[in-house]
Amino acid sequence: MKLPLSYYLNQDAVFLAKDLLGKVLFTKINDEITAGIIVETEAYSGIQDKASHAYGGRRTNRTETLYNKGGVSYVYLCYGIHHLFNIVTSVEDEPHGILIRAVEPLIGHEIIEKRRNMPFTKPAVSSGPGSVARALGIDGSFNKKSFSEDEIWVEDHGIRYTQDQIAEVPRVGVGYAQEHALLPWRFFVKGNKYVSKPNKY
Repeated sequence: MKLPLSYYLNQDAVFLAKDLLGKVLFTKINDEITAGIIVETEAYSGIQDKASHAYGGRRTNRTETLYNKGGVSYVYLCYGIHHLFNIVTSVEDEPHGILIRAVEPLIGHEIIEKRRNMPFTKPAVSSGPGSVARALGIDGSFNKKSFSEDEIWVEDHGIRYTQDQIAEVPRVGVGYAQEHALLPWRFFVKGNKYVSKPNKY
């Protein structure tokens, strides 16, 4: 079942970041479908979050996508190399986003292997947000795509994790965010080999 757009309107980015664990992220490119189980996320909570691109109400060509109503993708280039894929959540003009940091390959293994030039069983194939995008074929053209369409979407396959199975730790690479760098808003499935490092908890 494709998640309805109403799912993404939830104004609690931290709740959604945890709830998305176990959901399945799909892409369809040139009739080729690939998908992975989301096993690691980070929440970014709008203008009050010092780690967010939209902190303080910043609006630029890049961040404008975040101000959309939830249910679209926010894809940006990091270090001029890696495309990072985020799910825009909450209501219009409340720029919340959830970074997808790792997926476990589920569908289209051969396609994923070709894109990544490595076996799908190797953790590095989709561990870390840049690898997620490459494995699923996500590039800058996916920015602002709606999850109600047939290019990129999320489904609920009934995969659930208990509180004990989920690690809650500080986000990665946000040292500039001062006290907000310590917020435990990175979530991952304990023991899943596709989770990016550091994966200690």
